[in-house]
Amino acid sequence: MPTFFKKIREGYDPNSLISTHKPIAAAHMVFLFFLFMSIPLHTIIHAADAGTMCVHQAYAVSDQPEKITFYSADGDLHDGKMTLLDGYLFCPEGNGPFPAIVALHGCSGLFTKRGKLNARFLDWGKRLASLGYVVLFPDSFNPREISEVCTRKDRSGFSPHRERPRDANGASLWLQTQSFVHRDRVGLMGWSNGGTTLLATIDSSFNKESGEDFRVAVAFYPGCASFTKTHNWRPRIPLTILIGEKDNWTSAASCRSLVTRSKEAGYNADIITFPNAYHDFDHPDLSFKSREGLAFTVKKDGIAKIGTDHEARVAAIELVPRMLARYLKEKGE
Repeated sequence: MPTFFKKIREGYDPNSLISTHKPIAAAHMVFLFFLFMSIPLHTIIHAADAGTMCVHQAYAVSDQPEKITFYSADGDLHDGKMTLLDGYLFCPEGNGPFPAIVALHGCSGLFTKRGKLNARFLDWGKRLASLGYVVLFPDSFNPREISEVCTRKDRSGFSPHRERPRDANGASLWLQTQSFVHRDRVGLMGWSNGGTTLLATIDSSFNKESGEDFRVAVAFYPGCASFTKTHNWRPRIPLTILIGEKDNWTSAASCRSLVTRSKEAGYNADIITFPNAYHDFDHPDLSFKSREGLAFTVKKDGIAKIGTDHEARVAAIELVPRMLARYLKEKGE
């Protein structure tokens, strides 16, 4: 919500928020108050976002994302009522329009325990923005008062197979309404639980009700096992999975099986594995350690090793932009 509208509702003096040297008559302010109060909240939010996001940042790529709000496309799960979510937007240099990417966080959420954006997402957001992409990270957890789901087997209400794919579609629809985005050039990325969400989102049987579809999908170490248990999962858009062979949180073997089956059925799917890499290999600086108490791991023991793998990370940084550009950029861009 723009500061002007917010301050009026909170009872602040709006004169301090308007660039003018002339006082505004009380009657005029009462008129404006009721006028703005009559506008649906979602209209105010979207109008503000459309008019300000990425435009005032056009002089340079921002070091930190800008917070926006949008609606999940989950109305079918809640009798038509959609969930209002937060999103974090990275913008390229220039005025656009730009291709865009919806980027889905993992089971730990977007933020560290200290409230800072996870270093991996900050790194990828800035990196992709510098290459000319608008990048939107939806926050599926905090607006639903969820801190993490890595340790929770019961994921009802925030499932990567139900709620989160609808969050991804809501983010895509929001991007497509922005003047600085090429509405027909939106890609999808996801990490871990976000990668699992990605696979559910691009399932050929999943109904994307409106808007342009995603053009390409890149998943980092998703959980593929649940999709191998059904024979009807197929990616409706080009998909690439990147995963470490040593990953003992999500299985490279399951993802390989899923991709092989899809390719044999004539679908555009690929997998790139890294022989010495574990989970979270693309993090910019994560020391190797074991996590315990996890809800789902390959050996079902709740233990997984995570950490940066320099070679795999460098390879991913080189490969991912090429994958995205093939479907999201025109020649010469």
